[in-house]
Amino acid sequence: MHVVRFAEAPAYSAPGHHDMRMTRLQGREAGPADTVWLGASTLAPNGGTMLDTSDVEKMYVVLDGEVTVSNGREHVRLRRWDSCRIGPNEARRLHNHTQEPATILLVMPLQATGPPR
Repeated sequence: MHVVRFAEAPAYSAPGHHDMRMTRLQGREAGPADTVWLGASTLAPNGGTMLDTSDVEKMYVVLDGEVTVSNGREHVRLRRWDSCRIGPNEARRLHNHTQEPATILLVMPLQATGPPR
């Protein structure tokens, strides 16, 4: 068993992300994992990511607030407990259009190379 207390979870940064606080909950520098890593991100009002692609699948769960997810063609507003899968090489943009912070959970495979995007 490997426990990571949220208060002790390591912060990380990623290119193309702005006004976000990102923490690693499991995997990578947060500890051992065989297949995936977990992250939690808080998006400040108007915070989010650029429209970008990566070669791995990503899954998001909104834990609090509202986040708009776009693949460049569709725009979907996700609320608490809503989830979204972004496939490999599918574009994605996250944006908090509200005046309140929003928190998301990210699940991503370990085989990703380079910094998380």
